[in-house]
Amino acid sequence: MASELEGAAWKKSSYSGGSEGQCFECADVMQTHSGIAVRDSKNPEGPALLLGPEAFTGFIAAVNRNEFDQS
Repeated sequence: MASELEGAAWKKSSYSGGSEGQCFECADVMQTHSGIAVRDSKNPEGPALLLGPEAFTGFIAAVNRNEFDQS
């Protein structure tokens, strides 16, 4: 859970905004959990996805290729 990642400094995506409902935040937790955490900014106490550095890079690349486009 995101709330269990003590000391995580969450940063909202620069692409998030407005009322579109597609907002996510990430936090570098390499020192404590060896990865990058991702969460839904609308549910800050909810689940978080923990990715290793290479997996996070792949995730961002997939986002940039619109692989997760729901429209």
